[in-house]
Amino acid sequence: MNLEQIYDIPDILMEFLQYHSTVRGHSDRTVQAYYMDLKILFRYLKRKRRLVARDLPFAEIDITDVDLDFIRATKIEELYGYQSFSPESNQSLSAASRCRRTSSVKSFYNYLCNKRHLLEHNITQELDMPKRQASLPRYLEESDCEKLLNVCDGAFAERDYCILMLFMSCGLRVSELVSLNVTDVYEDHLRVIGKGNKERVVFFGDGCREAIDDYLMVRNVDNVPEKDKLALFISQKNCRFGVRGVQQMLEKKLLLAGLDATRYSPHKLRHTAATLMLKNGVDTRALQEVLGHSNLNTTQIYTHLDNAALHEAAMANPIGRKHKEQN
Repeated sequence: MNLEQIYDIPDILMEFLQYHSTVRGHSDRTVQAYYMDLKILFRYLKRKRRLVARDLPFAEIDITDVDLDFIRATKIEELYGYQSFSPESNQSLSAASRCRRTSSVKSFYNYLCNKRHLLEHNITQELDMPKRQASLPRYLEESDCEKLLNVCDGAFAERDYCILMLFMSCGLRVSELVSLNVTDVYEDHLRVIGKGNKERVVFFGDGCREAIDDYLMVRNVDNVPEKDKLALFISQKNCRFGVRGVQQMLEKKLLLAGLDATRYSPHKLRHTAATLMLKNGVDTRALQEVLGHSNLNTTQIYTHLDNAALHEAAMANPIGRKHKEQN
């Protein structure tokens, strides 16, 4: 996201976005979400406070004049109204969208209070997060993984097989996978740049090593522009393989394998890797490092997937097997 090309927001919001982009090193996607969420907030507040004509289209409400006094005047009931507000009257926000909006607002006010010290009171401390129904991540069973790997053929068979192996054995994010360079591949591990430009090491097994070697034997960069010559995965168009290209490739492979392409995505393959690791004895803390989660709570959702392991853990406690002594 090029912040230099944005002119429709107040200075204080621009400073907040620059802080997250440069100091915190957050991804363009995260900064874009903050930009959209807070732009909607300021427009919503202007309309709510009747500072603009009622018939003025929502997208045309000017927020460049928003200042600290405007922000300081925010009331908790306005923020609760904003949580579920949609500019399109016939649309309703999902629980995930409401949670993301609330996180954006809380982050903005925390910045104003704790980083810039421009506000004495952080009203968002009183703002509850919307309730979000917990759902377990969807993943492929081991037999389905084998079906998916077995349908890799054609001109890009080695590349596609290698990509699927890295997804399902290493648990990479799709953004991490497409940003890999050949210089990031070592004998038994990858150098991965994750969210917030955080670097981590991800190890792989012999099967992955074999898949990488087979692909490197056929990888051709003769017609690839200089800027993409180091890219590990090359597309049919002779450039770095992008996120959308990986998604389309996976959709085709799922259909060939007889699996529901609407139920699975590259991120579901990441879930698959995490679940298989956990089922085969990987510690949750170790899994957190492998997946590049900054918060252990994010990783712990996978601990609900294997009831057999939970049952085994309970049975292993000797106190749980102790019977009451009879008098």
